[in-house]
Amino acid sequence: MVGTGKRRGDAWRSNLVVVDDEILTGGVAHAGAVVRRGGQVLRPADRHTPAVHALLRHVRAAGFDGVPEPIGVDPDGRERLAFIDGDVPCPPFPEWSQTDRALGTTANLLRRFHEAATGFVNPFGTTWNTELADPQSGPVICHNDVCPENVVYRSGVAVALLDFDFAAPGRPVYDLTQLAKMCVPLDTPQDAARQGRGALDPFRRLRIVADSYGLPPGRGSFVDVIGESLATGGAFVERRVERGEAAFIEMWEAMGGRARYERRQAWFERNRQRFVEALG
Repeated sequence: MVGTGKRRGDAWRSNLVVVDDEILTGGVAHAGAVVRRGGQVLRPADRHTPAVHALLRHVRAAGFDGVPEPIGVDPDGRERLAFIDGDVPCPPFPEWSQTDRALGTTANLLRRFHEAATGFVNPFGTTWNTELADPQSGPVICHNDVCPENVVYRSGVAVALLDFDFAAPGRPVYDLTQLAKMCVPLDTPQDAARQGRGALDPFRRLRIVADSYGLPPGRGSFVDVIGESLATGGAFVERRVERGEAAFIEMWEAMGGRARYERRQAWFERNRQRFVEALG
C-alpha cells in the first residue's frame, strides 16, 4: 500500500545514517514488507515489475497522475515508487470510505486509468501476472485488484490507484467488475457486515459504479460479466492457501473458507434480475 501507514520504532542504518522506515499497513501478500522511507515507498519486486513500471510511466506520460511514479528497482530486489499522500482505508472500513462520493470517484478514476492505458505496448520480454486476469484477455492493461485498500483518497475523493502486482491485459468491463465486487461490495449482507459494510445497498451502489464509470446502455452484459467472475470466486485465495501462505490461510479462515464464496455466488444468482433492473 502507498499512501498511509503505521510507524514502527525500528530504524534502518547505513553508513551511520539513521533513517526511520514506516511500515505501510494493508494488503495481504506483502503485509509488513512495504515501507515508506521519506518521499519514497519500497516494496517487493518480482519478474513482472518491469512491465508494471513501463505501464505506470506510460499512463503518467498520457496525463494520468493517479498512479505512483516508478523510480527503479534496488539491488536487494525491492522496487522504489514515489509516495502518494492521502488516506487508504483498511477493514473495518471507516464511514467516509463507504460514501457514494468515494465509490463514484473510484469508478471514475478507473475509467480515466483505462483511457490513459489505451495504446500501451509492453516492452519486449516483459510479462504480466495472470492470477487475477480476465480469462478472455482484452485490449487494455487492467488493474484487476481495485479494492479500498488499493486506492488513495483525499477528503473522501479517490485520487490514485495502488498495487499493480496483478495488472494484465483484459476487458475494461471485467476490471470494473472486479472493482464492483470489492468496493460495492457484492456480497451477502452477513459477509459484508464482517468488514462493517452490512448496511450498504448493493443494488443502488452498483448503479453508482456504472454511472460514474460511464457504462453505456445495455448494462445487462455487465451483470453477466459479474456472474462469470463470481463463478470462479475464491480460486485465487484458495491456491495461495494450498501453497501454505500464512496470510492467505488466516484470511481464508476468517472469511469462512470456500463456503463464503459459494454463499456469495448463490446470493448473486438469486438477485441477478434485481441487479439488472437497478442498472436501468
